[in-house]
Amino acid sequence: MLNRRGLNFLGFLACVGMMGFAIYAEKILHLEPCPLCMFQRVGVSALGFSFALAALHHPRGASGARVYAGLITLVAVLPAVVAGRHIYVQSQPEGSIPSCGATLDYMLEVFPLLTVIKKVLSGGGECARIDWRFLGLTMPMCVLASVLVLVLLAWYAATRPIERRQY
Repeated sequence: MLNRRGLNFLGFLACVGMMGFAIYAEKILHLEPCPLCMFQRVGVSALGFSFALAALHHPRGASGARVYAGLITLVAVLPAVVAGRHIYVQSQPEGSIPSCGATLDYMLEVFPLLTVIKKVLSGGGECARIDWRFLGLTMPMCVLASVLVLVLLAWYAATRPIERRQY
C-alpha cells in the first residue's frame, strides 16, 4: 500500500506520462496540437508540478495534506475546463464552428495574453477536428477523465494516515 508521498509521486508520474504521450502524438504520430490542446498541456504540466510539490514537501499533518489536495484540485480546474470546452467544440455539428484562425504562436506575438486566452477558448475549426480516438474517446475526453481521476487520487492521498517510522 502506498503512503501519501508515494501516491503524490504517482500523480506526478501520471502527469509526466500524459505529457509524454502528448509529445509522442505530436512528434511520432504527427498530430498537430490545436490551441486548446496546448492550453491543456500547460494545465497538465502545472498539475504535475503540484503533485511533485506535495510529494517533495510531504506534510506530516492531515491539514497540510488537505491543503495540497486543495491546491491540486484548484490547479486541475484549468485543464478540466479547457478539456470540457474542447469536448464541446468537437461535439458541434460540422460547419457550425468558425474556420481555423491564426496559430497560437502568431496570436501570442500579436495580441495581449488575455485576448489570446479569449480567442483560444472560443475555439476554431482546428480545435473541432478529431484526429485520434482511444476506446471511442477523443484526446480531450481522455484528458478530462485523467484529470478527474488525479483529483480523486490527491484526495485519497490526503486521507491516508501518516506512516510511523519504526526504529
